[in-house]
Amino acid sequence: MNSGRVAIIGAGSWGTALALLLAEKGIATSLWGHRAEHVLALKEERENRAYLPGFLFPPVLRPTESMQDAVSEAEVICVVVPSHAFRQVITKIKDVASEGAIFVSATKGIENQSLKTMTQVMADCLEENGTPPSSLGVLSGPSFAREVAGKVPTAITIGCKNSAIARFLQNLFSTDYFRVYTSTDIVGLEVSAALKNIIAIAAGICDGLAFGSNARAALITRGLAEMTRLGVMMGARQETFFGLSGLGDLVLTCTGELSRNRYVGIELGKGKSLDDILDSMNMVAEGIKTTRSVYDLVNKLGADMPILEQVYEVLYRGKDCTTAVKDLLNRDLKPENE
Repeated sequence: MNSGRVAIIGAGSWGTALALLLAEKGIATSLWGHRAEHVLALKEERENRAYLPGFLFPPVLRPTESMQDAVSEAEVICVVVPSHAFRQVITKIKDVASEGAIFVSATKGIENQSLKTMTQVMADCLEENGTPPSSLGVLSGPSFAREVAGKVPTAITIGCKNSAIARFLQNLFSTDYFRVYTSTDIVGLEVSAALKNIIAIAAGICDGLAFGSNARAALITRGLAEMTRLGVMMGARQETFFGLSGLGDLVLTCTGELSRNRYVGIELGKGKSLDDILDSMNMVAEGIKTTRSVYDLVNKLGADMPILEQVYEVLYRGKDCTTAVKDLLNRDLKPENE
């Protein structure tokens, strides 16, 4: 394996930040976008003014709207599209990808219909190509796109069952400002990355209701307990939830000013409707769709996740935020470790 061409599939803020990181290392990088007019703007302006303005593209970063052009010669294909579009995009990729290409998911979510993580969706779609599930990778951790593009010190985790591929990806993405660790706990990385967005919506609601620091700290702590509980039931390792993809990303997303999911929660706490909030955003808050997936998953597995249940009630049944908080606080008293 060598650092040949890399394809970043998804020209939003996070996909663009990863493409910039690789291209600035001198790696030939294609950046695929699904809207022709957006890709044309990327080519002409040599920056992503729509989603990540202010960062010029290096010469080796090549935007394209052609999936075949993006992936046909790529050694690594990193998919950074919303979870609801993930399966459709992977299906398009599999017919034009080069043999032996390494697939990496940088999407944080759980598919609504199947309740599968993104690498599980990849495994489904790539099975007929002979791609072993053990070779699939996931990139996760506390990493706002704008800060990564601005070369602010950041640490993330690359997950892969294949240790050789994990080390290759670690070296591929590592820079002097972007530190990459490795893990074999794919389930833990993906579940923690998806669930923290739900907790961030809840934390945002607390901030929108002006509850203060006590409430936010309690919410984050109990949210981590819920994340860990479900993850372990799904086969994850408990310690993963105290690492970068778990606690690290949870703290960032629940407190950071750049957090889309926290923003949704803040606006809900202020009394705005979900439809109005979404109309005001030009980027995806994954926690909204993930809440539906995890709610269905919790009902299937029988996990105890009261914060998730109240976020679901607010998002999908129109429950008043103040009432949701009261219902959380008025549950039966119990030991902290339950």
